[in-house]
Amino acid sequence: MSAIRKVLVVDDDPVVGKSFNRVLSQKGYVVITAQNAQEALNKLQEEEYDVVFTDIKMPGMDGLELTERVKAKRPWTPVVIVTGYGTAAHEERARAAGVSAFLNKPLSPEMIEDSTLNALLESTPANVPLEEASPAVPVMDVHAEPVQKESTLKNIALFMAAPFIGLIYAFLFPFIGIGMMIGLAAKALAKKPAVRKTLGSVKGATMFFAAPLLGLAFVVLLPFVGTATLAWIGVRALIKKTPAE
Repeated sequence: MSAIRKVLVVDDDPVVGKSFNRVLSQKGYVVITAQNAQEALNKLQEEEYDVVFTDIKMPGMDGLELTERVKAKRPWTPVVIVTGYGTAAHEERARAAGVSAFLNKPLSPEMIEDSTLNALLESTPANVPLEEASPAVPVMDVHAEPVQKESTLKNIALFMAAPFIGLIYAFLFPFIGIGMMIGLAAKALAKKPAVRKTLGSVKGATMFFAAPLLGLAFVVLLPFVGTATLAWIGVRALIKKTPAE
């Protein structure tokens, strides 16, 4: 056993207490005896017990009333009735009080050991607050799932838009390169006054020939740009409407 268990045996016959002590002490239990119900209540006020065994017929308060008082104040403490005068009425009242078992004398060592073990298995360990006895419940981050959904939708949007972006980049790259080269050449030649007049004519001719190409690029790329824009707007709308669970 991983911890010492304390057993309270309530019986006006000292032989009964000695029997419990002889059997359970060998198994690592500590057995405390009480001669009557009032003495048992006093002991229960002083410290906690893991199991209470009580006879029914005793001087003063009987074992059934003792059981009802113990279960009313310490419902987590298992109580086992041990009697030589058991009746159907006694057993019914004991069951109503919440006893763990109802045993009839004489008891064998196996009955004492088994009833003790079964009572412990059915009870909450003594001296352990309910908060500690209960298994810890993991706290879930309520923001984790919405954030994950938003990230997933963004990834989908980027995946859908990637081909369009690549196509636009591939189509425009030659024009951008040519434009940069022309711009650098024009900047260098512009420093010479004699060339400025010629540049004006070249600029007009360039615009004349480039206009159809720019128009063609606009016509070709417009559907792709529009589709990508609509996809992105739709994804953003879905992200905003995703409920936070």
